[in-house]
Amino acid sequence: MTTNDFQRQIAFKLRIGDILLGKPVMDGERFSFLELGNKRIVRVNIIGNVTEKYSNPGDKKYSFLTIDDGSGQIKLKSFGDDSEKIESLFQGQTIVVIGTLRFFNNEVYIAPEITKIMPSEYLLIRKLEVEKERNNNSTPVDKEKIFVIKDKILELVKNSEDEGGIDIEKIILEAREFPTDIINQEIKKLLEDGIVFEPRPGKLRYLGWWKRCNSKCIINIF
Repeated sequence: MTTNDFQRQIAFKLRIGDILLGKPVMDGERFSFLELGNKRIVRVNIIGNVTEKYSNPGDKKYSFLTIDDGSGQIKLKSFGDDSEKIESLFQGQTIVVIGTLRFFNNEVYIAPEITKIMPSEYLLIRKLEVEKERNNNSTPVDKEKIFVIKDKILELVKNSEDEGGIDIEKIILEAREFPTDIINQEIKKLLEDGIVFEPRPGKLRYLGWWKRCNSKCIINIF
């Protein structure tokens, strides 16, 4: 195994919102890795609250969980005997999960390898931990350039309203003169500030236009 192969298998400590902003890279029809800035991510280490659970104990046994860490939601999916890894978990619990990313039907999910119940305060600890690492590793970008990047993103989103929104992947392509990690960072801030929203994962629309529309407007946001 080469050094690069080993690095790709690191279980990156991330927030769910970071995963949702990443770009799935395919090898034909097979998911290869998630591109997030300069990282190629295959395995993740996530902490979140269980919000939903669905299990099928029949011949085609499987268990699905949805977890939320305040930055987004993602599903955990286990099939066959592997479903035992999450069968004992329940809604309301805070868990840490180490697992492999998968991509199916335009959705990134986690195939869990290890799960463990944690105290709820670990959600805040992980948030601070990830933010500290991001600040230590980020390339300094002056405020003026940040404003330019933000304006470019907003321009692309606003100009896409007639088409029902714009894919994040297209924004990265159209703004390729800027670092991908900074683009993802600013998209995340726009989502958190309520300036843009996601009618579906990976697609953005301008929320400011939605808010200004009066009650007589008929808008299909999906």
